[in-house]
Amino acid sequence: MEIGIIAIPPPHRLTGYAMATTYLMPVEMHNALVSAAYRARGFTAEEADAGARFCELAAWHGIKTHNAIKALHLDELFGSKAGGCVPGAEIEKLPSPYKAVQRWNANRKLGQAVAFEAMDAACAMADEFGVGIVTVDQAFHYLWGGGYVIDAAKRGYLAYTCCTAALAEVVPFMGKTPTLGTNPHSWGFPTTDAVGFPICIDWATSTVAMGRVQQLKREDQPLPPGAAVDAEGNETTDPAQVAALKTFGAHKGYGLALINELYAAYTGGSLPTLRSRWGNGPDDEKYTPHFFFQAIRPEALTCDFAQGRDQPQNIKAVLDDIRREGNADCLLPGQIEARNAAQSQKHGGLLFTGAEVAEFEHIAAEAGQTLDRTDLKTIE
Repeated sequence: MEIGIIAIPPPHRLTGYAMATTYLMPVEMHNALVSAAYRARGFTAEEADAGARFCELAAWHGIKTHNAIKALHLDELFGSKAGGCVPGAEIEKLPSPYKAVQRWNANRKLGQAVAFEAMDAACAMADEFGVGIVTVDQAFHYLWGGGYVIDAAKRGYLAYTCCTAALAEVVPFMGKTPTLGTNPHSWGFPTTDAVGFPICIDWATSTVAMGRVQQLKREDQPLPPGAAVDAEGNETTDPAQVAALKTFGAHKGYGLALINELYAAYTGGSLPTLRSRWGNGPDDEKYTPHFFFQAIRPEALTCDFAQGRDQPQNIKAVLDDIRREGNADCLLPGQIEARNAAQSQKHGGLLFTGAEVAEFEHIAAEAGQTLDRTDLKTIE
């Protein structure tokens, strides 16, 4: 398979879809089911549709750790059923002395709905000023940041977002107590003309995301070494024994995780060890995550390029140089997501494992819907 000029390695060489029976769920069925589940929890139709749109985006790109299963589970643990997310909440847009910066109080509104609107606002400011920033206090987790930056990159923007995670479950470098979130960073670059898809650099700052732990537990698979510790602080590869996670790259991942906490601290975010722990601290303390969004128009950065190249030609030249002889098998960030999106496009729907379909059956039952896996096509 080819996407642009980049040869996509066969599926067995990449993480993503397993070489086993996969169920094909039509997008309309998926979105109706997810939207119904959100509405059953009291969310407005607009919020429910935003939640479904996000879950479609994640599943379309093969994101197993942050699809509808994770989104609804996160809401159950820390959201509408626990007071951390308020269905029907309104965003409060605070005064800002800077034309290219907006400050929002999300009032614990559904994170996906807030994130889509915030990225759109950052892009609109970038259209006018070259760059736009939206910082969001009193938020509820927006899940996979890569979805928002890929969406913006497809529209031509250099996009970035970071957030503080819903819970402090990561041990800082040389520490023993989890006091950081998994604190993801997500960058999206409008490189479709150069390589056939947006380059997306997206990661949690822990060795693995907690969603990956849950996925591996669901699929009865072990964790990689060096990813997590048990309740006694000893390293474990058993997802059922995980009590806390470790940062990737030791001090490097720790530093990146700290960036998120500092952005939040400058904005109004509060103590990470109290995040989502309602009732475990003072009434006037904050217990919510924080978002940061930035969008840049590429032409706002243009300077002189060598040999008379324009900006798009220069971007392609740089990427070609990185992937020169000897690096033919080098993956570009976002390439796996692009391959998975191509598979979704090829088959005309969203691809799930049998274990995931079982979770969707539980979601359907909660929402008063019916899902019969025998109605779904299967792909080997």
